[in-house]
Amino acid sequence: MQDARDLGVIISAQASLIVVETHDEKAALELLQRVACDQQKPLLRWTVTDGLRASHFGLQLEQDGELTEPEQVLRHIRDRAHPGIYMLCDFHPWIEDQPKNVRLLKDIALKHDQGAVTLVLVSHQLNLPPELVRLAAKFSLSLASEGEILAMVKDEARKWAVKNQGNKVRADGATINRLARALRGLSHGEVRRLVKTAIYDDGAITDSDIPEINTAKFRLMDMEAVLTYSYEVEDFNHIGGMENLKNWLSLRKDAFFNVGTKIKMDTPKGVLLLGVQGGGKSLAAKAVAGLWGLPMLRLDVGALYNKFYGETERNLREALQLADQMSPCVLWLDEIEKAISSGDNDAGVSQRVLGTLLTWMQERKTSVFMVATANDISRLPAELLRKGRFDEIFFVDLPSAEVRREIFAIHLGKRDCDTSHFDLDALAAASEGFSGAEIEQAVVAALYSGLATSAGAPDAKNMPLTTESIVAEVMATAPLSAVMAEKLHGLRNWAAERNVRTV
Repeated sequence: MQDARDLGVIISAQASLIVVETHDEKAALELLQRVACDQQKPLLRWTVTDGLRASHFGLQLEQDGELTEPEQVLRHIRDRAHPGIYMLCDFHPWIEDQPKNVRLLKDIALKHDQGAVTLVLVSHQLNLPPELVRLAAKFSLSLASEGEILAMVKDEARKWAVKNQGNKVRADGATINRLARALRGLSHGEVRRLVKTAIYDDGAITDSDIPEINTAKFRLMDMEAVLTYSYEVEDFNHIGGMENLKNWLSLRKDAFFNVGTKIKMDTPKGVLLLGVQGGGKSLAAKAVAGLWGLPMLRLDVGALYNKFYGETERNLREALQLADQMSPCVLWLDEIEKAISSGDNDAGVSQRVLGTLLTWMQERKTSVFMVATANDISRLPAELLRKGRFDEIFFVDLPSAEVRREIFAIHLGKRDCDTSHFDLDALAAASEGFSGAEIEQAVVAALYSGLATSAGAPDAKNMPLTTESIVAEVMATAPLSAVMAEKLHGLRNWAAERNVRTV
């Protein structure tokens, strides 16, 4: 196992202080046991509940359940410890603002700089004080590879079959591969736990297990304040128009999943959807996830910003790291200009946020497809718009008459209305200059008006929605294209020679 070899090299190099950050303490213990066995060294494990106890072969003189106090065990290791590996679990609370314990750790590191004693601090998160940083080596447990995940799926399926009179787990190869992709970015212990959940529920691995696995995986990452997760995405059939975007995405689906080609190709990175408010950009972003069968993460710009220095950038880095761990997925940044537009009084935060985002966009190797939407092109910096950041920039214009007809049909169908009872051509003609969102609101408003006027009538259960009532609501509405005609005209002129239209 590569982890055992790598950690063994660090210990052989006489590192006296090693930090392992992981939620999977059991995996860390098993790894240290393997290394201790390979190097013929005793391994002792300390917890605040059990004290210091032997966890492997070797001298038993150190085994002392009385050594439960952090300072006590550190003094013991410094002054009387036998050579070996000492694993201290969840020691982080006794380092923060604990100068005596910090000094003891430094004493141990300096005294045993020839590697007689190796101190391994294992915790979910551990920030060393500056005086210990250069004395310590950091080690990260590798995450489960796709091959290892598949092996664990087969192993758990075999165990389930043994417990169930030899009945095999119901599954097919395509679904198992989708499950393996969904489980990437997790530790070995977490993968095995989620695989058990999928199998033991009904003795099968089906498509319905994938959303549940992705939801559980996202919760394990614990970043719900900044990122929101949704597997309930849109179907492109529920979006009028945007044929160019649909075709563009369809052509790149296999390349994103690296299917059916032996040619080395760059994975599609993302698109920027620029256009008028209410034109369907957000729906299109959700539909990308639906078309490709991926979970979608939405980056909340409001939750990203923090008043404390450096916290905003850290929030962004952690959110992007989580997106990498959730891959393959779609990352949606709605109204991206609000996150990165420069301000005079933000102490350079927006510029640092932009720099962090640009670096990630350029350097990432994971299968994260980024969909950004923007309403105001003037607030987007040139370095974000240059080729290479996004695969393509699409301009989402107001829908044509044909697309407006399609949008009316979609929204009437969503409300269980028979579209053959409506004059869709008349509705499309009446709604010139309307966005998709404004068309939907006209249908909703007509429905409310009709229900109000028919209240108490014998046929009140039938939706009193007609072509005339919808046209009346359309005529009573001033669309955004009329209110902000100059701004829309400028946006169209800018996009005319710089973008691919979605229609």
